[in-house]
Amino acid sequence: MAAPRLALILRYLRPHRRVVLLGMAALVVVNLLSVTIPLLVRRVVDDLQDGFALADVLHQALLIVALATLMGGVRLYSRMLVFGVGRQVEADLKQRIFDHLLRQEPGWVQTTGSGEVISRATSDVENVRRLLGFAVLSLTNTVLAYGLTLPAMLSIDPWLSLAAVALYPLMLMVVRLFGGRMMRQQRRQQEALADLSDLVQEDLSGISAIKIYGQEVTEQAAFAGRNRIYRNAALNLARTRSTLFPLLEGISSLSLLLLLALGSGQLASGRLSIGDLVALILYVERLVFPTALLGFTLNTFQTGQVSLERVEDLLSRVPRIQSPAQPVAAAAPRRGRVEARGLTVHYPGTSRPALAGVSFVLEPGELVAVVGPVGCGKTTLARAFGRMVEIGAGQLFIDGVDATALRLEDLRSQVALVPQEGYLFTATLADNLRYGDPEALLEQVESVATQARLAADIKGFPDGYQTLVGERGITLSGGQRQRTALGRALLLQAPLLVLDDALASVDNTTAAGILASVRSQRGRTVLMISHQLSAAAAADRVLVLDNGRLVQQGRHQDLVAVDGTYRRLWERQQVDQQLQGVAGVG
Repeated sequence: MAAPRLALILRYLRPHRRVVLLGMAALVVVNLLSVTIPLLVRRVVDDLQDGFALADVLHQALLIVALATLMGGVRLYSRMLVFGVGRQVEADLKQRIFDHLLRQEPGWVQTTGSGEVISRATSDVENVRRLLGFAVLSLTNTVLAYGLTLPAMLSIDPWLSLAAVALYPLMLMVVRLFGGRMMRQQRRQQEALADLSDLVQEDLSGISAIKIYGQEVTEQAAFAGRNRIYRNAALNLARTRSTLFPLLEGISSLSLLLLLALGSGQLASGRLSIGDLVALILYVERLVFPTALLGFTLNTFQTGQVSLERVEDLLSRVPRIQSPAQPVAAAAPRRGRVEARGLTVHYPGTSRPALAGVSFVLEPGELVAVVGPVGCGKTTLARAFGRMVEIGAGQLFIDGVDATALRLEDLRSQVALVPQEGYLFTATLADNLRYGDPEALLEQVESVATQARLAADIKGFPDGYQTLVGERGITLSGGQRQRTALGRALLLQAPLLVLDDALASVDNTTAAGILASVRSQRGRTVLMISHQLSAAAAADRVLVLDNGRLVQQGRHQDLVAVDGTYRRLWERQQVDQQLQGVAGVG
């Protein structure tokens, strides 16, 4: 397992290998200088004992200062290079993940859960950045520090050097023990903060419901509970840190005291000079930071490898719905003729098909309604036109061309789908209307707003088309959101317009006006899914679905005249309307 992980790390670093190698070379220079400086200090100290010339001492001091300054500059340069690689990998990885998510089918994104996806795109990517920046730098620096410093120490006094670093494995164990705990506590603190933020965001979005039902006290208690969890997590992390760092300082001090105690005996016997002891002290102190950091680095390395695998698992997912390897060209001119031949759709994890063997033809310019009981497959049919769900080859044809043989971009440019819940972005009304064509002129935006019977509403807004739509269109009514989504689809000038109950929040008069406006545009085929059979009655034809099958099709008056699903739905709706009328009079 280690070899594949190492190969994966090297693959991420390969595009930046020149920068990484330059950073590593700079670290070699830093460590060579850090070994050289104590040796110069030793010579100065020994010269002071033997009698000295002031000029020589000043020359040595200036050389030490110059080398120390150079070492600091090169160290800063190396960190900028290696950390910069980590940041660049992070930015590239986030872009890759975002692009990859946009290629996935909507069903997978919705069922996977946004929390899991966001966690991989944020926390895991940050761990990868630390792995390829901090961990690589620290491991390299630790190897160089020990590889160059220990030989220098051993050349001065082998036994004294080994005694001085004898406690360092204990330091490493302490860091490994506390470092893992700190990472877990930090993760719990981040999760608690995320829960707290989610509650604040949810309450701000649902402030009206909180006020209507008088649940301010309940929400305050919920916030207090989550806030308490976050406080406790932060305090636990602070206690661990407050325990760890004094322990490290204590172990370091013990190592230094041991060196001084044993070194004083060596000084007395003459086997060690004062300069030698000073150099050993400098070397021992120099190894403290890499040793302590090694524990954190190993924890970061392990966490980063796991996150790297999680990110790779996400990026390796192949979309179930994608453009064919050898797409065919779309038919020209675009007429909007649709033919379904035994259209069958299965959702993953379900045994019963959502659509089973559905066949029909939509002629150019027709307005065809699709009705049926709840759960009969109407929305699945609407989503099938733009391949928002997986369909088989040879089952759906647009202007005589198999939909699965077209590039997704070409197919979706021919189909304008308006869902019941049209998603609006936090932008101006004009930008939401021109979302499918960001370069559309304001005159075009105004035209489709008029067709969608939205222009009068927009005139009533203080900022008109520049009115900022809140998150998910919260500042608009349900009908205004639906008409905005409809105007967005109309702007595309697609030959096939699919309305998935997109007029449910619009009154009958406005809905009739919208349909009349849409029908006035020649050559546009309209498939209208609706629960209101009065709207379906005005269509050229009606398709009736039940349990995923097409059970009836024809004109309204013909379907009402025969016993069947459509007639039962029509009679039930007439009864419901009569009961509502009686209730209204009462």
